[in-house]
Amino acid sequence: MPHITSVTTNMTTDPRFEVDFNEDGENPEDWSMALKSMIIGFMSFSTLVVVMYSTSYTSGIPGMMATFGIKSKTLVVLGITTYLAGLALGSLLLAPLSEMYGRRPVYLIAVFMFTVLIIPCGLANNLPGILITRFFGAIAGSAMIANAPGTVSDIVSEDYRALAFSIWSLGPMNGPVVGPVIGGFVFQYMGWRWTNWVVMIGAGVSWCMVFIIKETYAPAILRAKATKKRAQSGDERWYSRYDDQKDFWPLLKENLIRPLQMSVQEPICIFWNVYIALIYGVLYLCFVSYPIIFSELRGWSPGMTGLAYMGIGIGGLITAGSEPLLRRMINSHAPDPETGKPPPESMVSVVIIAAVLVPVGEMIFAWTCTPDVHWIAPILAGIPFGAGNCAVFIYASSYLVHSYGIYAASALAGNAVLRSAMGGALPLAGPKMYASLGPHWSATMLSLIEVALIPIPVVFYRYGHKIRQKSALIRRMREDKEKLESRKRKAAEREERLKARGAGPQGQEKLGV
Repeated sequence: MPHITSVTTNMTTDPRFEVDFNEDGENPEDWSMALKSMIIGFMSFSTLVVVMYSTSYTSGIPGMMATFGIKSKTLVVLGITTYLAGLALGSLLLAPLSEMYGRRPVYLIAVFMFTVLIIPCGLANNLPGILITRFFGAIAGSAMIANAPGTVSDIVSEDYRALAFSIWSLGPMNGPVVGPVIGGFVFQYMGWRWTNWVVMIGAGVSWCMVFIIKETYAPAILRAKATKKRAQSGDERWYSRYDDQKDFWPLLKENLIRPLQMSVQEPICIFWNVYIALIYGVLYLCFVSYPIIFSELRGWSPGMTGLAYMGIGIGGLITAGSEPLLRRMINSHAPDPETGKPPPESMVSVVIIAAVLVPVGEMIFAWTCTPDVHWIAPILAGIPFGAGNCAVFIYASSYLVHSYGIYAASALAGNAVLRSAMGGALPLAGPKMYASLGPHWSATMLSLIEVALIPIPVVFYRYGHKIRQKSALIRRMREDKEKLESRKRKAAEREERLKARGAGPQGQEKLGV
């Protein structure tokens, strides 16, 4: 059994031997704006590729049914379910690994495997082969879903985090829309197998992007710096505050279990996971219902049906473009006495607005989707629906990131598990639900479910600060931060005493400072 994940120091806690960011460019938050912009753009594109593969699949369903002689659409829709199940499981595996080894090695291996596993899907001669390969490909692709928000958080200060998330979210939020738009025309003119090859090309570009990006996770950078310092100096006392003395397997087990523990023990995670999962599930149900509405009822071609999703995409772009106005609304809240900045609950004010927009858009779609109403009406209904979904995704995720700090990746991973599970399950009910209830009442029922969820963000807006105070994990993180600040303060006081006693630079070198 491997002994440890990082080199053992001598358990020293002497602050003189603690490595930290002390050179220009070491701290990812201090990188240039151009570099940060490039990283956010790369993360956005790479996440878009993974997400669009989940929905571009729906465009080729008629072709797969014809190729494999399958008559049940529900059976073929399982391709969405297995893909999202893979995203859920992969988030559990890869988010904690990024906290153990850093973001970059996880990206390099996972994105490469995602690219390679598209090949069997494009060459498959039966549906089971596609379903199984998509599942394992999604496990690899989940590295972007689970860890890209962490990467964005790594490089951006708290004041600009929501703006950065808005820009990054253009990829994952428009991925579900871009998938059917591209997939529809690709299937129409080139066949369903090419819906895989197009994504594979994008995945190859994505791997090149993550290869260029340096490590962004502060604990991984400092652990590597401490290891280098020990090797160069031969002094085992050098350490970082993120060094871990646990054996490999117990540490791996702890990191894998943490997202699940947070999902069932932390009230913040419990309620937000349920809320976001249901909103996400309804979004993915649209990728089954839109072909029913526009292809089957209105007789549109696959390419034109893909364009029907543009309303949802435009809504997401409006939300992202409104970030300065939403930021002003967030900053208008009374500052937190401890930080002097708006509390995390200020972001929930945006989620409340989004929580209303989503069911409004769904209800408009419900009663305008049939051919007796002009086609522009259900497409326009996608604008408030898409705007609400995008806002929920950005600001609910930001709330989790602000609440859980260095464990944000685990919090988001637990959220991704339930979100992906719901997004995979609801589409299976789509064909029968629309056949049984009809398009009007199917969408109406979904709208009413979304209305019933509105109290969740309202409660957190009013009482979220009290809920955070009662969180054992957040309290422990606060205590660790206070201990770290106390150690740094004592170290600074010691330096002052040394200087006061006349210990100049030469004397300090002798002390190992």
